[in-house]
Amino acid sequence: MANKRDLKKDINYVLGDIIEEVYVWELDNPKKDNKKGEAIIDEAIKSFDELIERVNDRSIENPSKHFKAIRKDLEKTAQTLVDKVNAL
Repeated sequence: MANKRDLKKDINYVLGDIIEEVYVWELDNPKKDNKKGEAIIDEAIKSFDELIERVNDRSIENPSKHFKAIRKDLEKTAQTLVDKVNAL
């Protein structure tokens, strides 16, 4: 199922880019406290695990609706994390 594969890739790329951006911020600001950045990374990893678990759920009745809801949650989570990275 291409839709499931594409969704998994999107989750990986989006959250991976956010984690990478935190690492770049930490390299650019070595004297600042990294605890906030580490918390963002932990939240991104937790979100990744939760979203992938939902994608792999086989007990769904309407796959199209289910995957659309996951994409919407990914967008919302990504926007929240990006806002936190921008606030560092």
